[in-house]
Amino acid sequence: MEQLIHTEDGRALAVEHCGNPHGSPVFLLHGTPGSRLGPAPRSSVLYRLGIHLITYDRPGYGASHRLPRRSVAHVAADVTAIADALGIGRFAVVGRSGGAPHALACAALLPERTARTAALVGLAPRDAQGLDWFDGMTESNVREYINAAAGHHQLTAALERRSASIRADPMGSVADMHRGLPDSDRGIVSDTGIRAMLVRNFAEGLRNSADGWVDDVMSFSKDWGFRPEDITSPVLLWHGEDDVFAPVQHTRWLAERIPGAELVVERGAAHFGSLRVLTRVLSWATG
Repeated sequence: MEQLIHTEDGRALAVEHCGNPHGSPVFLLHGTPGSRLGPAPRSSVLYRLGIHLITYDRPGYGASHRLPRRSVAHVAADVTAIADALGIGRFAVVGRSGGAPHALACAALLPERTARTAALVGLAPRDAQGLDWFDGMTESNVREYINAAAGHHQLTAALERRSASIRADPMGSVADMHRGLPDSDRGIVSDTGIRAMLVRNFAEGLRNSADGWVDDVMSFSKDWGFRPEDITSPVLLWHGEDDVFAPVQHTRWLAERIPGAELVVERGAAHFGSLRVLTRVLSWATG
């Protein structure tokens, strides 16, 4: 079911929920770039597991209004607005890739409402002490963050060009991405269903502009607005050892700082390996 939910400052957020409406509520936060139509188990699987899954377009993506100069911490207010509108008290949060820092923000800033949090193939803060932030990262992602450091206008120009290319030929863009992936990721993205989902996800997220993508990258490049050390609820961190989009040492850095965090690093897996464990992670999130 899709609906628009409005925030206190008058923005609209495009929200989708599926699975068992009376089940355990879990927010699934999409990657960068992405949308509410991103990777998720089928509704029938969610229903069987007793999960009420909520996804939404972050500001600037898809049908959600932009929130200029947002930080990662902004997600706490938006998730609260959605939960309140749906009559949900406590919930779990799972974030994959660009959604992972946002999931951790919910854990840190909404401790009374966030029961469990899982962060899959995520990044560490840009100012993470003792971490070689770019080591092992693919050239295209390094270029994004160099552009972000050069300023909002340079990053916007670069990502608008890439977004226009994706909008013009989303299937071709996914095929281009496929060629640069590690072997394990290439095998996953070769699946017809997953490829179709990625096409749908990117096309929806970038259908109007690159605004959400730009604002995500800028938010990852500055202070997140919370400290991982302040998280007190259960956290699961999962990463594929061969990830080139968000190198595994980012998650290892987080695991050393989040009290009691459970760390899973899978050998022979990379960034899209998170899709294969998503159902299991969602089950963990419901406790």
